[in-house]
Order: sequence, then structure tokens, then C-alpha cells
Amino acid sequence: MKKQVFILLLFLSTLAQAQNPELFEEANNAYANEDFETAITKYEKILENGETSVAIYYNLGNAHYKLNNVASSIYYFEKALQLDPTDEDVQNNIEFARSTTVDDIPVNEETGFQKKFNSLISTFSYNTWAYLAIALSITFVILFLLYYFSRNSLQKRIFFGVAIFVFLLGGISVFFAFQQQEIQFNNQFAIIFAEEAPVKNEPSPRGEAAFSLHAGTKTRVLEDYQEWVKIELPNGTQGWIENNYLKRL
Repeated sequence: MKKQVFILLLFLSTLAQAQNPELFEEANNAYANEDFETAITKYEKILENGETSVAIYYNLGNAHYKLNNVASSIYYFEKALQLDPTDEDVQNNIEFARSTTVDDIPVNEETGFQKKFNSLISTFSYNTWAYLAIALSITFVILFLLYYFSRNSLQKRIFFGVAIFVFLLGGISVFFAFQQQEIQFNNQFAIIFAEEAPVKNEPSPRGEAAFSLHAGTKTRVLEDYQEWVKIELPNGTQGWIENNYLKRL
């Protein structure tokens, strides 16, 4: 039931976002004909109109991958995952794109309860958690009305018990939605777009370059200072990089 509710909400959300189906179809046809540059132009036009969806970002990522634009490919796959972290097609394709990058940076893995908790929250985007909370709230109201108007004592107990359970699930969904939103707000990420970008120990052209990053590498944004950005890599290494070397997610 939970999966069916999620699919329905995702379908309705997609319908609400896909307000220019003709342009989307033209972009898809261009992609099918291997005219990837035209496809990219049309997909980006849809984004300029303020419309977003997993499908648009996913197709943009694929089109750029076909043109060997690794950084752009990873960027749009990441944008798709922000909307739906559970999409297996996006997950698989972004791994292919990442395998072509130069930098191989180990990740400091989380352990214990925090890892399980963050993994559970990341199951859905904060929008999906919010939609789920709304659906559960509506279900709670229906169950409460059935409980209130039921004359059978057994049915009243059943409706009341299920209503309380649904209410608790709704509260958990709201909590997870806020937690996921906070995680995304406090954890700003960017993709390196320069072929080679020096990372320095201080935000200054005269600063010493500690190491270099290459196109497609994902970094966490910690701080801004004039035209410089302080970043952190998955292994915890930090440094300063010029703002024009990266593109924020």
C-alpha cells in the first residue's frame, strides 16, 4: 500500500510538472535520433520554463554522457537524485559516469545508528515524505470519521487503533520530511566543471595549491569568500577553490 501511494503521488507530481509535453517529445525524438546537442537544448529550454522532473534531468544526464561531457552528465544525474533518491536507473547511470572521472576519492563511511537513520531518511526526498504525510493525514481523518460514526463496538476499536497507527506514521513522515530538508539545506554540494582545478590552502591567488580536482568530482560546499569557495571532499579533505571552477547542485 505504501508503495502504491508513493507511485500515485509521484505520477500526479510528474503530471503537474510536465506542462510542455510537445517540447519534451521533441527533445526525446532528437535523443532517439542521436542528435544529442539538439536534445540538450530542448531539455534545457524546458528547465528555463521552470519545469523540472526526474525524467528531464535523467535524459539530460544521458545526452551529456553520450557527448562525453562527464561533469554535466554527473551534475544532471545528481539533480535527478535530489528529486528521487530511489530511482535505480539514475543510480546505475551515475555510477557509470563516475567511473570515467579522474579523481578516485575514498569516502569516510558512517557507522552505527547514524548511518541507519540517515539511510532511512534518504529513502525518499523531502517532497515525497511531505506527500506521504498528507496522504496519511487524509487517511487518518477518514478512519476517525469511520470510528466516530460506527455503531459496532468492535469496528470502533479497530478504526480507532488503525487511526492512531496512521497518525503516528504521519507524524514520523513529517519529521523525516523536515530532517531531509534540513540535510539538503545544510549540505550544499557542487560538481567540478574545470578539466583541472587547483585547490588551495587559502582563498587567495597567491595561496599554495595543495592538490587538484578534475571534471565530474562532487564536493561539499562549506563557505563562500568573495570569488572563492571552501570545499570538503568525501574523505574529509578541505581546501579553497575558485567559484568559476564548479557548479552548485
